[in-house]
Amino acid sequence: MNIAVIGTGYVGLVAGTCLAETGNDVACLDIDKGKIETLQNGGVPIYEPGLLEMIMRNVSEGRLSFSTDIAAGVRMADVIFVAVGTPQDKDGSADLQYVLQVARSIGRAMNGYKVIVLKSTVPVGTHIKVRKMVKRHTKHKFDVVSNPEFMKEGAAVGDFLRPDRVVIGTDSSTASEVMQELYAPFVRNENPIYVMDNFSAEMTKYAANALLATKISFMNEIANLCDLVGADVKAVRKGVGSDSRIGFQFLFPGHGYGGSCFPKDVKALIRIAEEAGMKLDLVKSTDRVNQRQKKKLVSFIDQHYGPDLTGMTFAIWGLSFKPETDDMREAPSLEIIRALLKRKAKVRAYDPQAGEEAQKYFGRKIEILENSYDALEKADGLVVCTEWNEFRRPNYAKMRETMKQPVIFDGRNLYTPKLIRKMGFSYYCIGRNKAAN
Repeated sequence: MNIAVIGTGYVGLVAGTCLAETGNDVACLDIDKGKIETLQNGGVPIYEPGLLEMIMRNVSEGRLSFSTDIAAGVRMADVIFVAVGTPQDKDGSADLQYVLQVARSIGRAMNGYKVIVLKSTVPVGTHIKVRKMVKRHTKHKFDVVSNPEFMKEGAAVGDFLRPDRVVIGTDSSTASEVMQELYAPFVRNENPIYVMDNFSAEMTKYAANALLATKISFMNEIANLCDLVGADVKAVRKGVGSDSRIGFQFLFPGHGYGGSCFPKDVKALIRIAEEAGMKLDLVKSTDRVNQRQKKKLVSFIDQHYGPDLTGMTFAIWGLSFKPETDDMREAPSLEIIRALLKRKAKVRAYDPQAGEEAQKYFGRKIEILENSYDALEKADGLVVCTEWNEFRRPNYAKMRETMKQPVIFDGRNLYTPKLIRKMGFSYYCIGRNKAAN
């Protein structure tokens, strides 16, 4: 098929590349000239494992191209994916201005029947607004499909190529057939394609993300309680997660979730409910717990040193909200660094991928190092924010020699409390501060 993907962020770029991988001719489109020039010159504006190699292969074979000419892309395409951002508005709702701008552009450029696919995460009922906008600018027939994405940053390529399920929202049999044909190569292992109405497809995305966020916040609350009553959250997680009705996924305690999806989508779902006249008390609590949890390590720092950190230096290991990405949106590291700077501390940070991204947030207010041990130089404490693999088995002796004070604040429970304390470190973690092992 001939496919246009409008928007070259995480969702659009991965989706377009993976669709080209199965033999489709794909044009990835964006109004951001800088992004398109980067892609045309062989670069990638985001870090996602395996993506660059797949882009290069499909470009060289002539199936994948990049352009700022939205109209030309629309005219050549049979299927048009809308994958632009839906940032959080001031009231917590999803801002649809970019989605509707794209809908207008599509309508003006249409030259025949098109299947318009909403890949962006959008509130329930957005497909109606898009349909009205397109119809206002064209007399050609078209269908609007709601096709939410379920990709995890850091594993997005694999998630698209081998999805747990594909959700297609449409009331058109023609569009349904087109979409099922398009996704057939990705579900050869008999993973399901669920065809449903647009409203339900749009709700599915928000419900899934809110439920996963709730699991994280629930486990974080249990971890905090473990510290108070003397339990070990690692043992509790084993006992709870082994129940087949619950499972182990998203039951890792830590200092809160971040990223471009969970924080935004949880707040958007709360707003959707409010507009429908309903209060989502459980989802609201999930959000409140997460906001509080992001300050957990700061409370440990205050507990150990007091609120005045003037003249002290802190090393940060990990800046991105999760490993295998450079994305710092809503990352717990942001909350911690801001708190340290407010308390007059110096910050030396290292992340395998997000160093350049951190400069956009803090400029010269913090120092970005090229090596994890360099960041520890004369540090009064180490704050572990992201569970990159290279942080899991460090040289403890070298750490002690390099640091001014051997104190670790671990937001991802990477280390064994008994061992790390035996090595001479003061150690603060989440839900294991009284653990025997």
